[in-house]
Amino acid sequence: MEYKFMDDKNTMVITTKDILERKKDILFVSHDEDDGMWQFLDGDDVLEEQAVIVSLHEMVGIDDTINILHDLPLGWIAYREKVNLDWIRCEN
Repeated sequence: MEYKFMDDKNTMVITTKDILERKKDILFVSHDEDDGMWQFLDGDDVLEEQAVIVSLHEMVGIDDTINILHDLPLGWIAYREKVNLDWIRCEN
């Protein structure tokens, strides 16, 4: 598995239990400006009990197509309708 992010592989990121269990796909990514935190979500609202923290490397292992977002600037988001479609990037 290729890893393109400049962040350390052990960088903590936010995702959901459904994504970890591969019940839902990563369709929304945020690179938060205030703390540099990455969020890998399915596009739905996240309930606190669904949120989990894992490593960035683990997220790439779940869906290596997120590697294309390795250069997403702080304060930007990216989204897509389906896994096989292109990411759309924009400033948050």
